[in-house]
Amino acid sequence: MSSPQLPSIAIGRSHWLGEHEGASRAPSKAGKGAGGEGRPIIWSIAGNDSGGGAGLTADLRAADAFGLHLYPVVASVTAQNSRKVTRVEPVAPEVLADQLAALEHDMPPRAIKTGLLGHHVLVEVVARWIDRLRARQPVALVVDPVLASSTGAAFADEAALSAVRALLLPRADLVTPNRREAAALAGFEADPPELARALRAAGAGSVCVTGGDDAGALALDWADTDYACGWLALPRIDTAHAHGTGCTFATGPAAALALGFAGADALVLAKMATADALRHGYPAGEGAGPVAARAGFAANPELLPTMSFDTTPPRWTAPRHGVDHEAVLYAIVDSAARVRQVLTAGARTVQLRIKQTEASRLREEIRAGVAACRRAGARLFVNDYWELAIETGADGVHLGQEDLAALGEAERGAVVQSDLALGVSSHSLWELARAKALAPDYIACGPVWPTTAKVMPWRPQGLDNLSWWCAMAGAPVAAIGG
Repeated sequence: MSSPQLPSIAIGRSHWLGEHEGASRAPSKAGKGAGGEGRPIIWSIAGNDSGGGAGLTADLRAADAFGLHLYPVVASVTAQNSRKVTRVEPVAPEVLADQLAALEHDMPPRAIKTGLLGHHVLVEVVARWIDRLRARQPVALVVDPVLASSTGAAFADEAALSAVRALLLPRADLVTPNRREAAALAGFEADPPELARALRAAGAGSVCVTGGDDAGALALDWADTDYACGWLALPRIDTAHAHGTGCTFATGPAAALALGFAGADALVLAKMATADALRHGYPAGEGAGPVAARAGFAANPELLPTMSFDTTPPRWTAPRHGVDHEAVLYAIVDSAARVRQVLTAGARTVQLRIKQTEASRLREEIRAGVAACRRAGARLFVNDYWELAIETGADGVHLGQEDLAALGEAERGAVVQSDLALGVSSHSLWELARAKALAPDYIACGPVWPTTAKVMPWRPQGLDNLSWWCAMAGAPVAAIGG
């Protein structure tokens, strides 16, 4: 099916209640942190690139792709072009403070992204202003610790690095260093998962160690958040024009947080926007040209990454085209007797979901359900118990995200390599990315409607998100009503 026409970038705003209080709701049409046209406001406090490739110019392009209004606050002025940086001049502390004061009441932000600051005194100014703004309302902070340019010019001395470590990391909702920057902030060399743990231990709320500068067929970024840790993977894009990639990646989650996405989902969107920006990079000058994300990137299935469950990188699965989304009833029942009842009513795809019973009783119920489905020419999926599903000859197994994470890499591989059809639950963008890595036979999306049957950590998806899931999942989608 064709991608739906999405209202702005409205997908996924229903995920994880409470990760970023004050940013878990869909943005209002006006009010604090929203411009006159209803666009949420973010600030970028960063450097100006005279070559128009990176820094505030890249941040403006990225924010526009998300449908946000970004206010560029100049912390440093650089003299550079596409080949080299010839000068870096931090602004006077009072000049930075005056810019922030001019915006404070008229244009308060929902999120702030910091980039090149250039001097430890400016880091101190930013830290004070973050506290000042947060005293009135929640403000998300994304820190891109720009320590050097892509051409090798140093942007921060040891005093500035120490100030970022001491003052910005503890205030940051998210930090997006590349591997070299993460090692500099942590004070030691290590692999990205260990570096991310160290930066979170130093106070950062979440960390994403980007891997765009590394080699390999896949571009891998290590995400470490409260709800999900793992590699985000997309095929590496072969381009000579990558100037501003790090700025784009950091502005992406700042924009997504301002729109109400949870941190892990914000990183999925950042990965998608950055890949789109690299696809649309263009020459400008004799060196590397700028990247340019475009509106509509979130509706492109080719940009949805896969995500690992652990430190083993995920495989990349290209989106399947021409997926059959024929509407059929998927019955979920809790006993073999109920299986027979829904088969009599006409259901031909059934899930047997038994949560608490003795092992011998469970095996008997599954065997009876399998037999009933075979007689009716129907398919039976067993919830959770994949080994019993194989033993009893069931058609498939349905596994939730927590169950899959608990299996371990070898057991997940055994499930994928078995003859079982696989169904996987998803409630968020990062769960969809993890499900995609397994190339399942279907992906469940839910809850679509509110439920009172149990306490849910998710808000209802609604029909707009369900439509987006169908377009993006690359597999048939089962809608879980509530």
